[in-house]
Amino acid sequence: MQSTTFRADAVLFDMDGTLTDSIAAVEAAWGAVAIKLGLDPETVIAATHGKRAIDNLAFYRPEIKAHEMDAAVEAFEQSILDFADSYQKRAARRRRFGVSSAGFSAHAGSDSGESTPALSDTSASSRSGSLSTSTSTPSTTTTDPTTGARRPSFATRLSDMLASAISEDSVLPVFDESTDEKRADADIEAAWETEADAIDRSIRILPGVKDMIECIPDGRYAVATSGAKTYAYGAMTRVGITPPPVTITADDKRLKAGKPAPDPFLLAASCLGFDAKRCVVFEDSPSGIRAGVASGATVIAVCTSHERAKIEGCGAHFVVEDMRKVRCVTEGEGAGMRLVFTVEH
Repeated sequence: MQSTTFRADAVLFDMDGTLTDSIAAVEAAWGAVAIKLGLDPETVIAATHGKRAIDNLAFYRPEIKAHEMDAAVEAFEQSILDFADSYQKRAARRRRFGVSSAGFSAHAGSDSGESTPALSDTSASSRSGSLSTSTSTPSTTTTDPTTGARRPSFATRLSDMLASAISEDSVLPVFDESTDEKRADADIEAAWETEADAIDRSIRILPGVKDMIECIPDGRYAVATSGAKTYAYGAMTRVGITPPPVTITADDKRLKAGKPAPDPFLLAASCLGFDAKRCVVFEDSPSGIRAGVASGATVIAVCTSHERAKIEGCGAHFVVEDMRKVRCVTEGEGAGMRLVFTVEH
């Protein structure tokens, strides 16, 4: 282990996976999109990570017209927050009405108190940064990171829930094709909602983030995220982070392109009044790291959503476990103030 000290003028933070952990809720939202489109959730989840919802929706739902896209993005990102809040809301209702958690989580495949498990076999190492149209065979089990035990994947749990709704002796009525398809879609969506509500996907603040933000003076840091305003502001406020005055979201009309293009970081640095080359970028995803490198900033990659091997080759100047490995103090005052960083790597 060695340490390196350097100076910078300002800090540009990514949000999801860097400041906050809402990966489980994001995966649930993209998994729901995949189910509705008849696609493999695991493939869609891996392909969408670290990219703007507007770009992902344009890829997977090309039928959305340009004038409808803002509303589609807002609705999708609200669904992320809904997934994040659903478990706590249901838990509150259980406490209020005295409903047992055992009955509530009958189909969850795990203890209802389990913390943000993956929907399917998508460990940090499987979250690819590139869009893909290929299909993969869904895994049938996942590993609980806290116990090492194997548990059914979302696809397996979904199939079990649908199967359990029909007994062997059931006599099913005959429907015309359109009615039958609608009923099947409704059954799948209902099963998804049941599974999603049974698992805690609350948004959490990541280790070291609170201390890092408190070390940086106002006006010396910004957030540049691939999330749109609804999701970005909703996620930060849920974990006690006040969105800074310079918060660049994916729906900012000044942006010509999202990550891995450097535009979000260049715009954030400009709004703060600093050259991006004299800034520090904190990022977690391959596309975000590449965006930071392209902006000319010093990039610190955190291994909070991807395994080190997946991000080491993306060009980051430093790769650390999380923000607890980075210290920041101020040097000087006023316009001449510098931020002094020490990185353990």
